[in-house]
Formats: sequence, C-alpha cells, structure tokens
Amino acid sequence: MIFREFFTQAVGADPYPYQARLAEAPWPEALEVPTGMGKTAAVTLAWLWKRGWGAGGRRAEPDADTPRRLVWCLPMRVLVEQTAGATGQWLERLGLTDQVAVHLLLGGEVSRDWLEAPEHDAVLIGTQDMLLSRALMRGYGLSRYRWPMEFALLHNDAFWVFDEVQLMGVGMATSAQLEAFRRAWPLARPARSLWLSATLRSDWLATVDFRPHLESLQTQTLTLSEDERSRPEVARRLQAPKALARAGFALDDDSAGGNARDYLASLAAAVQAAHRPGTTTLVVVNRVARAQGLYQLLNKAVDTPLILVHSRFRPAERRELNRRLVEEEGERIIVATQAVEAGVDLSAATLFTELAPWSSLVQRFGRCNRHGELDQAQIFWIDIDSDKQAPPYEPETLAAARDRLQGLQQAGPAHLPPVEEGADWQQVIRRGDFLDLFDTDPDLTGFDVDVSPYVRDTDDRDLLGFWRELGEDVQAEPAPAAEELCRIPLGEARKLLDRLNKANRTAWIWDHLERRWTPFRGAPRPGLVLMLPVEAGGYDPELGLFISHKKTVPAVPAPEAIPEADEDERLTTLGRAVPLPEHLCHVETHARDLGEVLAPEQVETLSTAGRWHDLGKAHPAFQHAVQAAFDDPEQARTKLWAKSPRLDGRLDYGVDGQPRRHFRHELASMLAWLAHHDGAPEADLIAYLILAHHGKLRLRLRALPGENEPSDGRLFCRGVWAGDRLPPLSACKEAVGETELQLDLMRLGLGAQGPSWTERTAALLQQYGPFRLAWLETLLRLADWRASRAEQEQFA
Repeated sequence: MIFREFFTQAVGADPYPYQARLAEAPWPEALEVPTGMGKTAAVTLAWLWKRGWGAGGRRAEPDADTPRRLVWCLPMRVLVEQTAGATGQWLERLGLTDQVAVHLLLGGEVSRDWLEAPEHDAVLIGTQDMLLSRALMRGYGLSRYRWPMEFALLHNDAFWVFDEVQLMGVGMATSAQLEAFRRAWPLARPARSLWLSATLRSDWLATVDFRPHLESLQTQTLTLSEDERSRPEVARRLQAPKALARAGFALDDDSAGGNARDYLASLAAAVQAAHRPGTTTLVVVNRVARAQGLYQLLNKAVDTPLILVHSRFRPAERRELNRRLVEEEGERIIVATQAVEAGVDLSAATLFTELAPWSSLVQRFGRCNRHGELDQAQIFWIDIDSDKQAPPYEPETLAAARDRLQGLQQAGPAHLPPVEEGADWQQVIRRGDFLDLFDTDPDLTGFDVDVSPYVRDTDDRDLLGFWRELGEDVQAEPAPAAEELCRIPLGEARKLLDRLNKANRTAWIWDHLERRWTPFRGAPRPGLVLMLPVEAGGYDPELGLFISHKKTVPAVPAPEAIPEADEDERLTTLGRAVPLPEHLCHVETHARDLGEVLAPEQVETLSTAGRWHDLGKAHPAFQHAVQAAFDDPEQARTKLWAKSPRLDGRLDYGVDGQPRRHFRHELASMLAWLAHHDGAPEADLIAYLILAHHGKLRLRLRALPGENEPSDGRLFCRGVWAGDRLPPLSACKEAVGETELQLDLMRLGLGAQGPSWTERTAALLQQYGPFRLAWLETLLRLADWRASRAEQEQFA
C-alpha cells in the first residue's frame, strides 16, 4: 500500500500534494496552509503512516522521529469535538480503531484511562487549557496526585500539534517555551512540536528560550507550492468570490449599558434584510452575552431555523447543537462567537462579523463560501468604534485590522493581505518557574502556583461548574459526570457566588485530602470544579451560561457512584486479601516489563523500586487497618498483607490503640530502603521512586495539620514516627531484616545527619531533569496499577 491509497481509503478523496509530502518527507516544524485545505487530515494520517500503520494493521516499523502519542492542542472545544469525530471516522475506515485509541481532554470531558498504556499508539485531542495546564504540572480538573503522570506522558514520546495558533494567545508563547525546555533538558523518549495556521508568523514564537531555534523553524515550514496553488480545486477556494462591505452601523460608546439593545436591534434588522432564502447566514460577535441577546431578538422576529453557538454550554446541550450545526442543511441563521473561527466546516452565503484582530477575521472570512461553491457571497464587517467595547481584544489590534479592511472589496484568500500582527507576550514561563512547578505540594497557606497566566489570556480564564439538587446529605453526592460540567469565566463565577452568599447558600468543592465535599469560601480560580445548587440559577439549556438567569437550573442526572475515592486506598481495598510478598513480586515483574519497552537503561532501577515500593505496608499502623477488615482475626494475623478484603475504600490506621492519622506507607517504604542502601549507586533515585509512587509525597517531607504527635518529642511525618520498626520480610528472593525507621532526612541545616530529603531531590532534578524523573516515577506507578488490577481480576 502507498500513502495515496491509505489517505484515500480514510478520507474518501485523493490527498493534495502537500499532504503526501508531509507523510513521505521528514517532519517540518510548521505547516502554513490556507483554511479548508485539510490540515487535520494531513497531520493525523501522516502520523499514522509514519508510525507504520496501514489499512487493518501494522505495515512497517515505526519511524524513529515520530512519537507514539499524537497530541492535538486546540484553542477551542468545538475544534476538539470535530477533530475527534473526524479522527475516529478515519480510524474506522482504516480498520485501526482497536490499535490506536482516541482520547479527549477538554473541560467536562476528560478521558481518565489514556495514562494506562504508554507503550501503545494513541491520539490525544484537547483544549489548550487542559493540555497546557497538564504540561505545566498543574492539570485543570485533575487530582494533584496525577499531575506528575500526565506531565510525564505529555513531555515524553509525545508529538504536539498546535492548530490555529493565532487563536491561542499566551498559550502560543507557552508552547514555544515548552518545546525549548524539551530541547534543553534530557528526555526519556523523543518528543517534538508542529505549529499549524493559515496565517502563521515565525516571530510569534520568538520567546526568550525558543528564539535560538527560530532559524530552523523558518527553514522547516511546509507551505503550498505555486503549482499546488494553480490547481483548479485549490484555485477555486483561493479565488472564491466574497464581496466585502462595511455595515451601516457600529458598536460604539452609545451601545454600552442600556443602549446595547439598540445595537443588537440594528444588527438583527440587518441580518433579516441580508439573509437569502434557502441559504445559511452566519453572524459572529465577540462576546457570549451579545450572541445570546441577538439570538433572543431573532428568535422573536423570524421563522428561519436558528442555532446559537458558543463555548458556555454543558456537553449534553452542546452535543445537540453540534449535531444540528453539522447535519442540518438548507436555510438557517447561525449566531456564534469565536467558537466558529476555526475547524467548523460550514459555508455561509452571508456573513456578519464584528471587527476582530486580522488573523481572526481571516478565519471568519473562511466560513463564507468556504469551498468556492457559490457564484456570489457577501460579508459585512461591523466596526467597533470604542475602546470600552474592544474586549476581549486590544484596541490597537482592532485599529490595525480596520486599516487593513479599508479599500478591500473581496475577502477570498487570494485577495487578503498577509498577517503582520506581532506578539507582545506579557507572561512567559521561564526555566526557573517551570522547575519550581515540579513540586506538587501546595504552599504553607494551602494554595498552588497559578499557571493560568501561561495557559490562556486573562479575559479567557475560567473554572468548571455543575448544578445539583442538593439534599441534606451533601456528602452522598457523587463526583461530577462529564455531561454536567460547564465552563464559567472567573468574573461570572464571582457574580454567581455573590448571589449564593446573599441567599445564605453555598457552593461546594471536593477536598482530595479529607475526601469530602467542603463549602467553598475562597476566590474562584482557574481549574476549580464547583458544585452548585440548582437554585443558584445562572444557566439556561437554550442559551447556555446566563448568569442573570435566576430560575432553577434543570440538573443533568447525576451518576450513580460514590465521590472520588482515594486512589491508593481503592487499590488497597480490592475485596481480595493479597499477601505483601506476593504483591511486591507482582509489581517488580510489571515494572521490569514496562522498563524493557520504555526505559531499557533503567530496568534494574525500576524493578528494584517495584520490589521495595510497598515494604512500608509491613508497618503496624497499616497492618492494623488491613487486619480489621478480616472476618477471621486468626487468619488476619497469619501473614503481612498488602491488600484488604474490604471493598469500601476506607482504612483506619493505628498503633497500640493510638491512631496514626494521614499515615503514608510509601514513606515507611522509602525510609526502610535507605536504612539498608543509603549511599549505594542510584539509592536516592530508587528512594524517590518508592516515595512518589502514589503522588502524595515527592520532593518534601513535612507533617500535616491534625497528625497525632508522639508525646516524647520524636520526629514524625505522615503517620510515621522516628523509631518505628518494620518486621522482617522476604520477597522476590530478597530477605530484609527488622528495620528501624529514622526521620533525620526531615532536618535541614545544623543538626542534619547527611543530606536532607529536600537536598537529595534537588540533586536528582538537576541530574535527571524534570522529564526523565517524572517518566520513571510514572512507570513505577503504572506497574503498581497493573499489578493491583491483575490481582483484582484474579479475585473476580
């Protein structure tokens, strides 16, 4: 099979020459192709081809320069949904759905199982919020204990594709910085980036650390050749007739406040007058509130089918809107925000658009007579003659776009001047800041570093909310399902929370440490997930997020599940009692298997860490908790156990009748390892992997508030007291004698016995770099997951 046949079977059409070049030549660093020319298909199918896939199965050995994971990082969720739909269709036509998985990462729909098979090819498709926050070790909507794992898999063996980069804002600068960091620090597996746009400028990526790589970006940018541009099917798109005119009204200072309705009335009247029966009219405005207001006016005035498109719908309602957008044809009026600027394959006969930055206008013009199928089409641009009305854009960028529009009469791609807008990034992640993010512990006040300035421009930051009919027992509420979640801008969230406070009601958040719902009292921040009572209002199924809407919100049926359980306790309480030596050997085997495929130079390190990772479960506090779950006390005392027969995910730790709140067995395991091997080659690396294998203890050792303190002043940390003893244990042909645990590693400066744990982990980070260290940490955690799952399946 040749690539042309492969492409045609997937897409149903022959590839353009540039699409074939992409598959058959080395990867470029950037792809600049006019809108509507199939960039998504070009990259996805070229990646599949270079990974060695053919129709129905493996065709050849994978290309060494093509990583296993294709990561589509997109500025808008509508792009994610459409890219996922197209990718799934191509894989189905090629018979590869069982071999190559597709996973979504977007607000409200985050795949949880993509981590579990790092040795397999996969396509990850997500918004820049979900992906860049994870690449910065602060994943939005994600348990902090999984941050290092997703970080590892997004920086190793990952092929990042940044599509429609002109819409990414500060995320574009972050994408360049992250690529520069991957080129500077060692990787466990190769990774690369590719930037896509119809209006790409290389100096957009001229950040402080990526600037030295700009020359290679400029020389390795793939564009259409002159021969390709002259082909009839291409020329028809490039020369598509799109008459351009300025609208006879504007958005100005008089449109603010109570006069906003006058502007919307003028726009509604103009839309009705220009709409051509039997065709699609598209109206793009810059704010969700204006889109909702215009939709309401038109809904009262016309019989033509209406569709409202913006990013503030719950998945349940948005899915129906997307279906209508794609499947319904014929006469309709679509009212939208920037959500249709890219990726939406619709073609309008008439387009109204508010003034926007030039790169955005080029994208909007691409939604009119998209394929050149019409003999005539009309675009009206609406001036924004007010700095107050400019947001979410800067007045200077709107002024520059206005200047470019002057004198233009046609808006086909061939008639438009190139993009000349520069980039002035206010927030750029620096090397030191990035390394600091490797520490996943909150600060002493309980807060985390806010990475949102590096993820999305200030006006675009949001959190997630969902509405529930809350009864008296809030703790019985399950974790949110994807169908319930809605993006809420931080400013709108403040208004909603203020209204709740005035009504003596509260919003709730899930406390991962205490494993319970707690009232939310702080300031809203990006990535937060709020549970709201339905009486809070703020959402209408037809209009989406609508803060002034005070009626009860119809709740999406909640899932029948308990709130998010503690991951390691869930793996500990499987329903089958597993002896500790047996579990240690299982994890060692899985760690070796993973290492041989994904970290061959560290196989022995991983297998040793696997053999020792849970030795701390021999601690009396852990054995007390596990033995309490047995019906037969005599059986409980016959062995040291790794897994409890209890199924409810709850363990009560204690020693000699005294509770050991916040006990962490992995700390006991790490201390035992160092008690026998401190100073040996890679002893600190193995100790780190042991300690970090649940993500709860990594770079720092410190006690938590509420811990039970020893009365004699001994050092203590996470339920482990200096002087605690582990009984002898033999596992995997290794015998370990009785071990006394010491916590001198907690000491800093004077009085410390050797390097502190903080000093040791700083040295490890310097030696291995953040990407390799997180990779090894992740492989051991996956080995533990796989061993525990196999033990559960054996029980079932």
